[in-house]
Amino acid sequence: MFRPQIPTMPTATPITPHHAAPAPVVSMPAAACACQHTAPAPVASRPAVQLTPKGLVAAVGGGVAAVLVVGTVLVSLLLAVAITAASIAVCAVVLRSLLADQRKGR
Repeated sequence: MFRPQIPTMPTATPITPHHAAPAPVVSMPAAACACQHTAPAPVASRPAVQLTPKGLVAAVGGGVAAVLVVGTVLVSLLLAVAITAASIAVCAVVLRSLLADQRKGR
């Protein structure tokens, strides 16, 4: 389970470049005609994304919720480290006291 797995490299087939000759460009002179040409209709572009007050509240609410969750996790980790440090300090004081009493011969 804890052995490192070395990935195997897949065997790749060699890539052969295929160069095709470009198609010849044929330009025809514009012929004068009597018909009336119209410009193409403008393409309707997609409107820019606008945050409505409801969407803005949801976005801000989601951000606030994420900050609160991350803050809660960080504070709980800090509290766990502080409690552990205090416990180790108390154990060190007790052991020091016991060893000092033992040296004095009590």
